[in-house]
Amino acid sequence: MRDPRSLYELNPGVEVPAGLPLVAGLTGFADAGAAVAQTMEFLLATLDNVEVAQFDADELLDYRARRPIILFEEDHITEYRPPRLLLSLARDEIGQQFLLLTGYEPDFQWERFGAAMLELIERFQVSSTTWINAIPMPVPHTRPISMTVSGNRPEFVEAMSVWRPTTEAPANALHLVEYRLQELGHPVTAFVLLIPHYLGDTEYPAAAVAAIEAVSKATGRILPTDTLREANRDFVARIDEQVAGNGELGKLVGTLEERHDTYMQETSFRSPLTDEEGELPSADEIAAELEKFLAVRRRHDDESPLGG
Repeated sequence: MRDPRSLYELNPGVEVPAGLPLVAGLTGFADAGAAVAQTMEFLLATLDNVEVAQFDADELLDYRARRPIILFEEDHITEYRPPRLLLSLARDEIGQQFLLLTGYEPDFQWERFGAAMLELIERFQVSSTTWINAIPMPVPHTRPISMTVSGNRPEFVEAMSVWRPTTEAPANALHLVEYRLQELGHPVTAFVLLIPHYLGDTEYPAAAVAAIEAVSKATGRILPTDTLREANRDFVARIDEQVAGNGELGKLVGTLEERHDTYMQETSFRSPLTDEEGELPSADEIAAELEKFLAVRRRHDDESPLGG
C-alpha cells in the first residue's frame, strides 16, 4: 500500500488542539431522507469552520459515476465545482471545537483511505469518532425517528438503539473506519437513522434534526437545529395534507403506526431520559447538569478564536 499520508494535504495554517471529537458523514450511498447531506451542509453553513485537510479526489473518486457540476452561461463555462472530501475544524454554538469530516464517500482505495483516517485520528489525538448514516425502513413519519447504533460505546447502544439486527449489508467506507477503530479500542459510535421508506428520496428535515441530536449526545457539542425544525414543520404539514387526501397512503401510514407501536411496546429499548431503573431525573439532578453546562460555556467563552 502506498503511503496513506500522501492521500491528503494538510492546511499548514491551522493548528488543531489535541483531544477533540471527530464527527463524520459522507454522501454517495444509502442516504435516506438526505440525512447525511443535509446535516453536513447545514453544519458547514451555520458553524464557524476552517479547512484542516483535503483528500485527493483524483485518487478516490469515480468522476463518471458522480460527475462534477459546471455553470454554463449562454455561451461559455463560468464555474467548475469539483467534489471535495474535507476535514474541517469547527466550533459549536458555545465555542467548543470539534473535527468534521464531510464530502463524498470514496469510490476507490478504501483500505488506503481507512489508513489515512486512522493516521489523522492518531495525529490529532482524537478523543472519539462519531459518524452518521441513514437507510429507508417501513416506519411512519408520525413517530420519532429511530436508530440502530453500533460501535464500542455501550451507553449509546443501550439508550438509543431501537433496532438491533444480525444481518449482512452493503458497507460504507466509514464502516471500514469504524471496524479498524474498534480493533484499536478507540471510542467510536455510528448512528444509522431509520427513515420512512416513502420519504427516502426526499430531503426530510427531521432526519437532519435527529442526526444532529445524536451527534450532540455522543460528543457533548451544542449544535443548532432551530432552522431545520422550522423547515420540518412545513414539510410534515405538506405530507400530512397528502396523506389526508389519499386513502391508500393513509391506510399505509396507519398500518405502519400500528406495527411501530407494537414493536416499541415489546422492545427493551430504554429512553435516554431515564436512569438504569427507568426513573426520570429529579429537579436537583437536572439543575446539577445545567450547572455543568454553564461552567463549560463560561470556560470556552474565554478561549481563542477558531484556529488559534
